[in-house]
Amino acid sequence: MAAVIVSGGRVLACERSAPPEVAGRWEFPGGKVEPGESDAEALARECAEELGVRVEVGARVGPDVPLAHGRAVLRVFAVTVLDGDEPRALEHTAMRWLAADELDSVPWLPADKPIVAELPGLLAADRPA
Repeated sequence: MAAVIVSGGRVLACERSAPPEVAGRWEFPGGKVEPGESDAEALARECAEELGVRVEVGARVGPDVPLAHGRAVLRVFAVTVLDGDEPRALEHTAMRWLAADELDSVPWLPADKPIVAELPGLLAADRPA
């Protein structure tokens, strides 16, 4: 599961700190669904653990992305941060808010690239008037 958090026409991107083979690459925050959790419950838990925020999970973004040679799948959802919470990089090296014209400014993990391709329209719809 991964979260696309959009605010003011920008999306939150997080820099991986580990494991070494992906450290320095960028991703959308999220993680694995634990036994007994729904996708939304897992994503809410992961956002609390990784970013220290409470969220509302919305619609799917982009296609399922096969992972681990087809043994897993990445599902991405639009997520809204609740009640003025501010994301913090608790488990990442850094984080950045990226506008549509900045999406190519970070080295994305391969699994996140199909989702990045879906973002320009989503970000344009969220831009302040």
